[in-house]
Amino acid sequence: MKTVMRLAIVIAGFALGSIFGPSVARASGNAPWCAIAQVGEGDGQWDCTYETVEECVPNVLAGNRGNCSPNPYFSPPPASRKSQKDAK
Repeated sequence: MKTVMRLAIVIAGFALGSIFGPSVARASGNAPWCAIAQVGEGDGQWDCTYETVEECVPNVLAGNRGNCSPNPYFSPPPASRKSQKDAK
């Protein structure tokens, strides 16, 4: 009986954690620059599809309140072996 109660408490804890846990980030794309549009009180929607800040700025100036910011999760693709050999 104690095992069943412990299991029920653990399952309830996981269920509450998934309901009240941190929200899922609303970001799209894997480019170096993001347009962050303000969609609520302190909430923003990240559109990370811009290769340069110059590409990002018109989206923010087009009526979307927000700003352009470097993508904190951007990871450039690894350099190919061919280009590394050419550099030597």
